[in-house]
Amino acid sequence: MRPSRLRPTAVAAALLIAATGCSDGGGRPGGGPESRTSPSGTASASAGAPAKGSAEVVRTLATELPSPWGVTTLPGGDLLVGSRDTGGIVRIAAGDGRRTEVGSVPGVAAAGEGGLLGLAVSPRFAEDRTLYAYFTTESDNRIARMLVNDKRPAGEQLTPPDTVLRDIPKGTVHNGGRIAFGPDGMLYAGTGEGGRRELAQDPASLGGKILRMTPDGEPAHGNPRADSVVYSYGHRNVQGLAWDADKRLWASEFGQDTWDELNLVEPGRNYGWPRAEGKAGRPGFVDPVEQWRPSDASPSGLAYAAGSLWMAGLRGERLWRVPLRGSRPVAAPRAFLVGNYGRLRTVVPTDDGGLWLTTSNTDGRGRPGPQDDRLLRLKVT
Repeated sequence: MRPSRLRPTAVAAALLIAATGCSDGGGRPGGGPESRTSPSGTASASAGAPAKGSAEVVRTLATELPSPWGVTTLPGGDLLVGSRDTGGIVRIAAGDGRRTEVGSVPGVAAAGEGGLLGLAVSPRFAEDRTLYAYFTTESDNRIARMLVNDKRPAGEQLTPPDTVLRDIPKGTVHNGGRIAFGPDGMLYAGTGEGGRRELAQDPASLGGKILRMTPDGEPAHGNPRADSVVYSYGHRNVQGLAWDADKRLWASEFGQDTWDELNLVEPGRNYGWPRAEGKAGRPGFVDPVEQWRPSDASPSGLAYAAGSLWMAGLRGERLWRVPLRGSRPVAAPRAFLVGNYGRLRTVVPTDDGGLWLTTSNTDGRGRPGPQDDRLLRLKVT
């Protein structure tokens, strides 16, 4: 389906109404951070993480993965891993690391930061066998779904893609690409502005936004505008999406030269780009909860485990832990694995409270070693 091209004035008015009174980067109008409610309407129940934690690599499950980007977990624990540059998807057995070629996504046009990006399985994957992919084509970024049939021969297990959302702006840089199903069963996507910074503030564009849609790609009930998939705007290049124990949505985002961001995302809010970067304190824009210099972060994937958010760093070559109590950090972020594995791309929670983590040294900007890229298993507290 093609997104409706809405009049900018109408959409901007709807977003402004949703965002009225929001310039402090956190609380809802009329309440402090701890009065926040989750999307289900229940008050925060998070007891909070300890200020200090730990992260330890306990296993290398796979090596020599070409430009891994999207990672999603199947029922039973096995993983699907996509290659940004080849468009191929492999299944990796969580038990012994055995690798099976699933297939390649047709139409992927890999260049610069574009290619086969985020992967997400349907919440009902055991019944419907549906896999979603965000990828770059010759004309746009788009989201499509495919069926996975593991009874077919290796390399031929994907049906042709069925596009559910198209016309997300593409560029050599800033293609966004992370997709995930939320606790509400809706599909969320983080997009970039494709290097055209004005698109982030343009309500008629899907660039520089967080999108929320039904599994069929239609605007989800409760969006700021009933006929739009736009959920929040003013983003530069969203790279990670995660929900905490109280179903709050968090996003990691590339800054430009000054500040990378960790944002607490709420519908209709304006996160500032390109008019604000980092904690600018400007009326009408939401400040990030945490910020980093790009040399320390350049964030990619984001996951929630053991009461904390875990953010992978590319240029920073480290994994950041942000312990939470409700909607606020308990302590300053702490870095783990600094320089040990090079660039870190995607982080995914395991069923037993740990993490999967991929390196990203074969993406054209790293220094790949003989085992790169790797899929690592982490124990975290």
